Amino acid sequence: MLGQGLAPCRGHRVLPSLPASPGTQRPALRQGDPCPGPPVPSLCPVRSGAVEAKSRSCRHCTEMAAGLPARLGTGRAARGLRGRRLAHSGAAARLQQEYDAVVIGAGHNGLVAAAYLQRAGLRTAVLEKRHVLGGAAVTEEIVPGFKFSRASYLLSLLRPQIYTELELRRHGLRVLPRDPYSFTPLLEDRSPPRSLLLGHDMAQTQRQIAQFSQKDAQAYPAYEAFMGRLVSAIDPLLDAPPVDTAALGQGSLLQRLRALRALQPLLRAGLALGRQLPRYYEVLTAPISKILDHWFESEPLKATLATDAVIGAMSSPHSPGSGYVLLHHVMGELEGRRGAWGYVAGGMGALSQAIARAAASRGAHIFTEKAVCRVLLGRDGQAQGVVLRDGTEVRSKVVLSNASPQITFLELTPQEQLPEDFARRIRRVDTRSPVTKINVAVDRLPSFLAAPNARDGQPLPHHQCSIHLNCEGTHLLHQAYTEAAGGHPSGRTPRMSWQVGGPGTSRPEMRMPTRVRSMCVEPGNTRSAGPCCRQSHPRAQGPVTASPRAACQCLCPSLVFDCIEAYAPGFKASVIGRDILAPPDLERVFGLPGGNIFHGGMSLDQLYFARPAPPYSGYRSPVPGLYLCGSGAHPGGGVMGAAGRNAARVALGDFKRR
Repeated sequence: MLGQGLAPCRGHRVLPSLPASPGTQRPALRQGDPCPGPPVPSLCPVRSGAVEAKSRSCRHCTEMAAGLPARLGTGRAARGLRGRRLAHSGAAARLQQEYDAVVIGAGHNGLVAAAYLQRAGLRTAVLEKRHVLGGAAVTEEIVPGFKFSRASYLLSLLRPQIYTELELRRHGLRVLPRDPYSFTPLLEDRSPPRSLLLGHDMAQTQRQIAQFSQKDAQAYPAYEAFMGRLVSAIDPLLDAPPVDTAALGQGSLLQRLRALRALQPLLRAGLALGRQLPRYYEVLTAPISKILDHWFESEPLKATLATDAVIGAMSSPHSPGSGYVLLHHVMGELEGRRGAWGYVAGGMGALSQAIARAAASRGAHIFTEKAVCRVLLGRDGQAQGVVLRDGTEVRSKVVLSNASPQITFLELTPQEQLPEDFARRIRRVDTRSPVTKINVAVDRLPSFLAAPNARDGQPLPHHQCSIHLNCEGTHLLHQAYTEAAGGHPSGRTPRMSWQVGGPGTSRPEMRMPTRVRSMCVEPGNTRSAGPCCRQSHPRAQGPVTASPRAACQCLCPSLVFDCIEAYAPGFKASVIGRDILAPPDLERVFGLPGGNIFHGGMSLDQLYFARPAPPYSGYRSPVPGLYLCGSGAHPGGGVMGAAGRNAARVALGDFKRR
């Protein structure tokens, strides 16, 4: 039922068959059906592909159009919507010549920023160069019949304020928590080999750890509490701009007072840690291997935990500062549970669509296939809009860029407007990436030697986990790093993540259709010790070349699949399709500089005050009116949304003071 008392919109009829909107009880519409939604006095926002427009639009059709990119993927109907605005009620259909704010890029941070800007009353447009919204948080059908979360694949770090303030659940977001969440099968000279299964049931987790060390089992709750206190202390720092150190020593008294207020989260963090501050400082600066050696003696446990410290980084567990990267990945929260991770129903693209719907429902204009080629500057050097690749100028009072710092400042911004020192720092940002993402479609569940499948072939608890391979010891993670750093693809993938569903679905629930079993598997997802390829270029010497891609395309699948086969015999025979994204592919497709999933390394020299470069860590740039709102800004990478929210708030404050 569509609701009582709502007259159908008589302005147009539905053309192709469309599924019901997420979270609604509406039936799918058939071709030729009259639109059932209530009329809204405005031009219909969809001109082709989904509906035949006449004179009026309706809330139903605009809601449907807002979800079309995710539901229709890249097929014929989706192509009919290319270049069109994400529809919303009560707005003109075409790209306008002027807005209050323009956001470059419809990654999740850009969409979050747009939602907050529009929520505050600024007329906002988002311009995305690809045919699909979401940046790296997308769902795409890359193997016929299988939809993948093609790049990012899990959710935890998204700030809880964004869930609430943007009402993402109302806009269709549904997250499926994982419990258990980590599975480490071992290769051992015993039958069957052991495995380590970690979950939120502490007693069960301790029993699992006790297989390897009673001492570690007893120490694990204290370790979790210790890390939890550190996370709670620094959590507020994620939701505020870094302290403007330049403003502390210059500017008006009011500017200095504002800068002093920005110190409050930093001071509160220090006070919360109290006498334990030296120990926590060590976690942030030391190699994670040193921290884990202090707590535990079991190598499988230490190696499993250490994988979170090398994610997306060209580093080893023995690298100083690797402890912070681990911390960054336990900062998340899901349904009130600290450190929990989950799958988004519909894939990561469904998250991006929910944020886009939140922005569009307020009136934001969101366009795909609108590539920006230049930031438009006035005679005073102030950002005044953007120029599209087709020559179209879109004027605005502020511009926020969700693109990487390298694209924003070295490609889109006129170089003569940037201080030489700033441009040099941006060129020197460490964007080395060891990541090769391999998405695989398989026709049956993997059966591990350490945890064989049931006779009926139904999924077991460990199939929903991140599956860690080559974690018999931390030395194997270090060996994978040295192979990657030496320019050799490594087959020592430490992590696999499984998404299971029927053909053509993107639901990560562990369900097996009765007619056919099918599974989407992502081996070696965003893991520096995974199927690695070192970029052939040295730091700060231009874009990646094709040579690492060729090496990864040829060697990585073979090496990685051989590795998986050793743990789960029969895996290679189950593969029916694959998609390989080497660092050059990640840069080309998603705009990730050098293939770096964080828009730049998460080392301590590239965080907080120094992200992307001092003294421009507070989202402003050397160009007045141009702001950075992507992962290259504080607090860094991951599907967090904090950079988008923070940047929007800074831009809004400046806008109101103009």
